[in-house]
Order: sequence, then C-alpha cells, then structure tokens
Amino acid sequence: MGKKIYKSLPDMAKARNRVDLPVVKADEIAVPPRVAAFAQGRSYLIKTFGCQANVRDEEIMAGYLEKAGFCKANDEKSADLVIVNTCAVRENAEEKVYGEIGKFKANHLANRSFVMAVCGCMMQEEKMAEKVMATYPYVNLIFGTHNLPQLLNLLDEHLARKKDLVDVISYPGDIVENLPSIRLDPYKAFVNITYGCDKFCTYCIVPYTRGRERSRAKEEILAECKALVEEGYQEITLLGQNVNSYGKDFKDGTTFATILEEVAKLGIPRLRFMTSHPWDFDDAMLEVIGKYPNIMPFIHLPLQSGSDEILKKMGRRYSQADYLDLVRRIKEKIPGCALSTDIIVGFPNETEEDFQETLKVCEAVGYDSAFTFIYSPRKGTPAAAMVDGVSSEDKHRRFKELVSVIEKSVSAHALEMVGHTYRVLVDGPSKKNEAVLSGYTETNKLVHFQGPTYLKGHIVEVKITESHTYSLLGELCDDPLLYLAKDLSAKLHGEEASQRYFQALEAYRNDPSVAQARDALESAQRQFATSSKNGEDVSAKKKAYLEAKQHYENHPLVQNLQAAISDLKPLLEQVEAALK
Repeated sequence: MGKKIYKSLPDMAKARNRVDLPVVKADEIAVPPRVAAFAQGRSYLIKTFGCQANVRDEEIMAGYLEKAGFCKANDEKSADLVIVNTCAVRENAEEKVYGEIGKFKANHLANRSFVMAVCGCMMQEEKMAEKVMATYPYVNLIFGTHNLPQLLNLLDEHLARKKDLVDVISYPGDIVENLPSIRLDPYKAFVNITYGCDKFCTYCIVPYTRGRERSRAKEEILAECKALVEEGYQEITLLGQNVNSYGKDFKDGTTFATILEEVAKLGIPRLRFMTSHPWDFDDAMLEVIGKYPNIMPFIHLPLQSGSDEILKKMGRRYSQADYLDLVRRIKEKIPGCALSTDIIVGFPNETEEDFQETLKVCEAVGYDSAFTFIYSPRKGTPAAAMVDGVSSEDKHRRFKELVSVIEKSVSAHALEMVGHTYRVLVDGPSKKNEAVLSGYTETNKLVHFQGPTYLKGHIVEVKITESHTYSLLGELCDDPLLYLAKDLSAKLHGEEASQRYFQALEAYRNDPSVAQARDALESAQRQFATSSKNGEDVSAKKKAYLEAKQHYENHPLVQNLQAAISDLKPLLEQVEAALK
C-alpha cells in the first residue's frame, strides 16, 4: 500500500447512527492553485450509473471541475480526467461499473497524467474501495457520496503527493449549500430537497450509502427553483429518497405539501417529484397536487410486494390494504393521475402465495409503468443475512409472469391515448432516429413525432396516432412556428421590460388628456400641411403645430411610453436574433 493512502473507509455502523443534528454549511468553492494549473487545457468526463440523485451528483461534480478550469471532453478517448459515478442498488449495476472502469485502462496507458476516479454509492459499501484499488491499479481517487465538496482538495492532494487516495466518509450526513452546478439539460432540472433515508427497509443499501434523512431549508430550495424559472426551465423534479417525509426533521409543522405548493407558486410550467414512500403519503399532498395544474398528474409509488408477510419482512410499514386505499384516494382526488411503481420478486422465502398477492395488487391498480427486479442481496443489509429458500428458477419464472401482468395495464393505458391530444415537453431528437422528436406527456408517457429541432424545450400539443406499449407515436396539432410564437409571446409578457411597456401603453391609451393632446397635434399638423399646399402664410400655422407637438411630447404618459419602448428595444433585438 505504499503508493496508496487510505484516509477513510466505509463503515455501515457509522452511517446508521444519528447523534447530532446535521450541520448546514455553505461551500466557498476555493480552487487549489495546483488543480487550477493542472486543469488548463485538460478535459473531464463523468460516467454516471443509477438514479436521479446520482445524476444530480454528476452535475455538481461537473460544476467543481469547470470552476477549476477543466472543459468537458468530447469523447472517452480524449478525456484527461474520468470519474465513474456508481450505483449500489442492484448487483447488475455493479457489474456494469466494473466494465466501465476497465474501459479506461487505455487512457492510463496513453496519457501519463491521466487521472481516474471512482465515486458514488457503490464506494460506500464496506470492502468495495479496497477491491477496486486492488483490481484496477490505475484508479487514482476513490471517494463517497459525502465527499463531493472535497473533490478539488482530493485531486490537489493526489497531484501533490503523487499517490492514490481513498477517502470515503461514513456518517449520517450534513447539508452543504452553494454547491456549483453544470446542468445536463437546459430545460429540465433536478432539485434536491432531502438527502438520505430513515426508513431502513431491510433490503435497501441507501441509508448506508446516502446517510440519514435530512431536509434542505425551504428558503434554499425556493431560491434554487426561482433561479431555474428565471433561466427559462420548463420542468423541475424535486428529489429525495423519500420526498414526502420532507420537513419532518424540522419538527415545526413543515411538510412536503408545504414545499410542493411553494414551488408550484413560482410558476414553473411543469413540476414533478420522486420518490414517494406510501407510509408518508398524506391527503394534504393530494390536495396540493389537485390544486395546481402545473404539478404533473404522475406519481411514482413503490409497492415492492403485495404480500403483507413480505412487506413486514421488508420493513415497509404498510399493508396491502393501506396501499390500495392510498391508490383509491389518489384516483379520487386526482382524476387521470398515472401511477408507476417498483416491485421486487424473489425476496427471501417469498412463497407462491406471496407472489400471487403481488399480482393481485398489480391487476387492481393498473400501473402505467413499473420497474421490476429480481431480489439482489446487498451486503450489510438485514435481508442479506436471511436464509433464502426461493430457487433461481422460481425467481425468474415469477419475474416473467409479473412483467406480463404489468404489460397488460401499460398497453391498455397506451391504447386509450390513441386518438387523443396531449401536451408534450420536447426533449429533442429521438435517440434512435434524429429525424424524429421525442418528449413526455404530463403523465410521463414517451411520445415520438415529426417536427423541427427548434421545438426542443417547448411544450407542444401532439395527437397520438399509434401505441407501441412503452412509447407512442403522434403528430403535431399546429404549425411548429405557432408554438415558437406563443412561447416568445409568453416570455415577452413575463419580462419586466415588457410589463412596463404594456402598463405604459395601457395608461397612454386610456387617459383622456393624452387623447386630447394627440387630437390637437393631429389637427394642427393637418392645418399646417394644408396651408403649405395652398401657398398661404404658414408661420402662424407652423407655430401652432410646434406648440401642439411640444405639448404632446411633454405629456408625462407619452414620455413614460417612449422610455418603456427604449427599454424594450434590447429585448426585441434578442427575439430577432433567436428567430434568425
């Protein structure tokens, strides 16, 4: 271990404990001079696996790296610094990570200054950092989910000491604000509202990899969301391992319904959230979702199992009856709301009767989509120590049967959409066909349709023409330019300069004294012009015209309108440039 420094290693017992309240601090984002010098002319690449929380971590790490002076690499081969951001939720995610790390051995061999880092949830598992360091000797940095604010300092220490570093902090976690960020999408944004989880479901590694549950201050969340709205974002997704427990740690009555409503009031066109735990889902949330049309009628509601016995072993805190009652209330209060879910088959000692209960719930709910998994033991969790009597053959058979049942409801919902029109936020060209645009409906259904690329980031109306179960085909209802014009009009009305102009224009149009001054000017102008044509003495007429003109131009409301037009001109020039 002479060339490796193990500063801190994962400890799941430390991750579970909560003694003190989390510390809230703001990062000053100081770039070490050595890192700034190293970054000049070099590029970075981040490869992310896992959930939206990992994607948000990627955006924050990119923020740090670009603050230091790195630029984003165009491809894998040209990257001078690579970070593999890992997921620990499923075993197959870990296998993909190993393959990804192996790909960059070529970079190491071709570039003596190449830096390879591995981070994320997988590194928070005990013994994992040592395994990676032993298997991949060209890995230079390993750090955990709590170490993101130390990224530049870790890189600085590696450069200074010329040794590989492992620093994976295991503790319940704090809250760091003022984090830098390079958003991966210019129209859709993730915003963390909570970190970690306190549920400790017996199969789940998340409380150990992400720490205990802690909520961000409402003011910080609203400031971040307000900035996104002002930047023109069309959709915000509020993130948390369990968003609907937001605010419980404040113990002052703040709830998820509170923050959801406050963000909705900011005027973001589309607001989503994930993930919800059925145990914390209350009617106050449903009231807020039903009240605001910009909160999308789509809820991800993990079931995991339909069997009361398995739910109890999982530590899920609700029964089948509780779950179905919640679904009933959702459908009553939010008509047309789409539901998705997570389901695990083959949990230790799941019987055929237990599995049939899961199928019964799926048929009763009629999910719009679902993420289905064969149970994967996570070392260190209580379920991993359970004796498992379910054969691999039974697990795979049940998985196929579950997928078949789920696909029936998914297909039925998709077929019902054919012939109807839906509002779609355009993501851009389809991954499989650049000549086709893709986007999602309010209920999170993927739609493909023909259209120009300039519609990316716009919300358009699409009539569904064909169903392919997990995606839909459609056609635009209006000329694409009309959507562009409508959005430009809405943005103009939202700008302060536009608002001042329309207010000044309305006051100008409705004031009788302005009308009198304008009529007097027009009359004096006609008389002056007529006398000039007839060869009359025009001096008196000209004087009257100039006095009328001065009286009109000195009117306060006329001057206000002229000033508003002058202020609006730069904005109109931006619109002209955008159209070109």
